[in-house]
Amino acid sequence: MSDNTTQVLPAPDQPDQPGRRRRRPLRLLLAIGIPVVVVVVLLVVVDTAVRAYAEQRVSAEIEKKLPADIQGEVTTHIGGFSVLQQYLSGSFQSVELDAPKLVVKGAPLSAKVIATGVPADFSKPIADATGTLSISQDSLNKLVQIPGATGGITLNDGTVGYDGTLDLLGLPVGYTVTATPKAAGDQVLLQPEKASLKTGAGNVNLDRLLQALTSQGPFPVCAAQYLPDGVQVADIAVTPGRATVRLTASDFVLDEKFMNSKGRCS
Repeated sequence: MSDNTTQVLPAPDQPDQPGRRRRRPLRLLLAIGIPVVVVVVLLVVVDTAVRAYAEQRVSAEIEKKLPADIQGEVTTHIGGFSVLQQYLSGSFQSVELDAPKLVVKGAPLSAKVIATGVPADFSKPIADATGTLSISQDSLNKLVQIPGATGGITLNDGTVGYDGTLDLLGLPVGYTVTATPKAAGDQVLLQPEKASLKTGAGNVNLDRLLQALTSQGPFPVCAAQYLPDGVQVADIAVTPGRATVRLTASDFVLDEKFMNSKGRCS
């Protein structure tokens, strides 16, 4: 009697299918990539939180160091990619300070400062800084007075106007002058362009008056006395009713001593 029992033979090894070969590297990539992405996200979140905290602290410190006659909120923005990396290196690439509603001795104006090479330790000097002041005609007249002027300053298109008196042919003469301002470090130079006498019949143009005003060259106005010691006037632009002044400073420590100091003209 024959044995009809069917024997089950083991199946030969099946070669890996293409789909399986693709899934294994993908799993390995995911196993490595997901933790890396998580770490990067955490670093970005931490750096963002540190940046916000550092910016708030800088703003608070600067507001605390402002002179008693200056009030206003200061917003800080720290430039560069990583605040943590910059802090560990000992300095920040750039720091921007913005005070759009500053009040100086009762006069409103706006100010913006961009500083580079800012040390993490604020007791050390800042490498360079550029500031921009935007001030209205009314505010300018509250803060600045032209020596010898008998009235306020008028801001025109590229020029400033003011009244004064001059000894002309042995007689004191009142006049109105229109001058072009030019930045000159610790001074602003006023170059008279037009002049007229003030008489009962109105203003009368007089070439001799203009010659007398320009014979000694541009009239200097000391700007340093209104600014912290070492701050220079780099540029001045005048439009009707408003002036924009660009200031520069280098190698200075941003502390109360600096903020309360005043420069002198040479």
